[in-house]
Amino acid sequence: MSATTASAGHVIVRSLALHGVPRVFCVPGESYLDVLDGLHDSAIQTVICRHEGGAAYMAEAEGKMSEVPGVAMVTRGPGAANAFVAIHTAWQDATAMVLFVGLVPLADRDRESFQEFDINAWFGTTAKRVLVLDEADRASEVVAEAFFAARSGRPGPVVVGLPEDVITHEVSGAVHPVLVAAAGGVSRADASVLTAALARAERPLLITGGNDWTQESATTLTRWLEGRDLPAATDWRANGVVSSDSPCYVGALGYGRADELAAMLDEADLVVTVGTVLGDVLTDGYTLRQDLDASNILVNIDTSLRGRSGAVTHQVVANPAAFVAGLDELDVPARPHWRAWRERGRLAQERYAALPDAASGDGGGDGDGGSPAAMDTVMAHLVPALPSDAVVTFGAGNHALWAQRYFPTRAYGSLLSTRNGSMGYSVPSAVAASLHHRDRVVVSIAGDGEFMMNANELATATQYGATPLIVVMDNGQFGTIRAHQEAHYPGRVSGTRLENPDFAAIALGCGAHGERVTRDRDVPAALERALGAIAAGRPAVLHLVVDPVVLQP
Repeated sequence: MSATTASAGHVIVRSLALHGVPRVFCVPGESYLDVLDGLHDSAIQTVICRHEGGAAYMAEAEGKMSEVPGVAMVTRGPGAANAFVAIHTAWQDATAMVLFVGLVPLADRDRESFQEFDINAWFGTTAKRVLVLDEADRASEVVAEAFFAARSGRPGPVVVGLPEDVITHEVSGAVHPVLVAAAGGVSRADASVLTAALARAERPLLITGGNDWTQESATTLTRWLEGRDLPAATDWRANGVVSSDSPCYVGALGYGRADELAAMLDEADLVVTVGTVLGDVLTDGYTLRQDLDASNILVNIDTSLRGRSGAVTHQVVANPAAFVAGLDELDVPARPHWRAWRERGRLAQERYAALPDAASGDGGGDGDGGSPAAMDTVMAHLVPALPSDAVVTFGAGNHALWAQRYFPTRAYGSLLSTRNGSMGYSVPSAVAASLHHRDRVVVSIAGDGEFMMNANELATATQYGATPLIVVMDNGQFGTIRAHQEAHYPGRVSGTRLENPDFAAIALGCGAHGERVTRDRDVPAALERALGAIAAGRPAVLHLVVDPVVLQP
């Protein structure tokens, strides 16, 4: 790169371009004006969001879909506070992202100046690294270091502080080269251990997870599994590595899992995890697969195996792509007894994921079409109408159970959600997915409480031409918490009831297609109109008023 001088803020933008960043999600602030000025003439798209939480969620979703960390930019103090929710999401979901935060000028530091805060104290326990650019000459180096830290080892969030005055200083325009993160690999010793373990196994089970995959590695692994009749499950909300159409795919573990799959996890005489560990949610709160004599081989680039539980027989220090590249080193032919074990899991998964009956168009109601709109009917009519590469996104809540259970995931990155159970993710992630995959249909399933947390980002969708279909399940309550109350405090529901606005009217006000559906018989036609709207280039919202008693499929 040219060594012509430039401001540190402009050099930061040049460095982002060198790292392949396609877009940044931001809420502008006076504390990083020079970076915004650098973006003015850059090929990087600047997506202006309506709330820092939405911007940071979009960056987290981008990090899940891409080999390049997602990037968000916010201002100091209140802006950084609003973005914190996505940093926690990226931390627990192991998503590579970089958050740039404008800071007060150096001369104002530690004087309780306007919007001042301690960036290390705030983010130090929830980010992989917190870097502050106190020396303008290191601007490009700090960017390279941030991207390296976000991608190396267990992926995660990195926060970079940009003092308002430092980024205006003139520095050399030279850009620091990309720092390549180590991928690990399958050693001869690893191959020997894996080969021997599989040779002994009568009931092996492979579990995929994490966000460090590529479509190539996912496809290669699927072919390898199918050639050997090996069953593969997925970690919670990490679907899409092994296609849901594959005969080897046996379902997703975690909240909402099928009982048959949980039984397989405990009965397996060998478990191999790739890109994930046997963590809290995957093991039903540390109750499954806790036998310390169990045979568990963990393929994970994180040498600390953060979040793991149960026994660890052997660790292969490799990210998914490096492990898959080393599969040829394993002398593992198909074994006849694996087929029945794999077929048991596959048949159970096919029963579990079978769509509800769409014949009546009434969601199992009273047959006259006058019953409330039902999510079963939505799934029965929506899923068959989608192209094979459709993307589904959702946040946290009981509404997510329909998406988890019924949406096919045939490609890596076709499901985006939060594994830390964070709400408000549905709309921002759908906007990010639609911008990232301009040629794919994006559907988001949202609850009424969850939708309202970031419904304002519909305005961002229309501004930038994102075209997701957002289905809002309105049951007038925070349903997951209501269910917990009914279980633990019967008859004493408190603090969970909602009185909602007309979500369709909100959509129309943002320039999107909006429709409110109260009767089940109207669902199929409303879905057809909504799909027509997104095909014509408009985002769409379907506001479904459902029976509040029906909390899950």
